[in-house]
Amino acid sequence: MLWPMFFLTLAFCGIAVLGVLAVRVGLEVRRFSRAVGDSSVRITEAAENLERAATPLAGRAAASARAPQDPPERS
Repeated sequence: MLWPMFFLTLAFCGIAVLGVLAVRVGLEVRRFSRAVGDSSVRITEAAENLERAATPLAGRAAASARAPQDPPERS
């Protein structure tokens, strides 16, 4: 009767350890998904800032491309 009780206790402890690990994994997945969401928002904001900053520069580049170029002087 000792061996069946020992194996039953061992099996219960194994299942308890797996349960604790599953809870820890679930909490880490939740934390990771929040971090990914925050990063996505920050990347979107950075892309909008870059687009806003590049718009005047693109306008100036287009204006200078349309301006007539003086031929180089020969000496």
